[in-house]
Amino acid sequence: SRKKEDAIAALLTCKTVAEAAEVASIGQNTLFRWLRMEDFKTAYRNARKEVVAQAIAQIQNGLSDAVKTLTDIMKDNKAPASARVAAGKIMLDMAIRAIETEDLEARITKIERKFSNER
Repeated sequence: SRKKEDAIAALLTCKTVAEAAEVASIGQNTLFRWLRMEDFKTAYRNARKEVVAQAIAQIQNGLSDAVKTLTDIMKDNKAPASARVAAGKIMLDMAIRAIETEDLEARITKIERKFSNER
């Protein structure tokens, strides 16, 4: 219903359930009751996932700029040594994490294939 959609939107933007109930113009007890209902919990979970997906997309859009900034700092001889070292360390850490993630993904895929073939 429209009220439940309003409540979910309020839950996504408010700091407390009480505040969300007030913004959605419903009673706090009603909102707590809805939060125990499977269909409402599922809709709320899906809305939170969508918010996270949108945030991830925004982060991904800024990755090139972030890498360029770190590279510029790392190469800037006028920047303090501590800033250059920190930028270099971040670049190395991210590269290592990326490799580890790729390795784990490959291993998981291999295990999944093996498991599905044994069925």
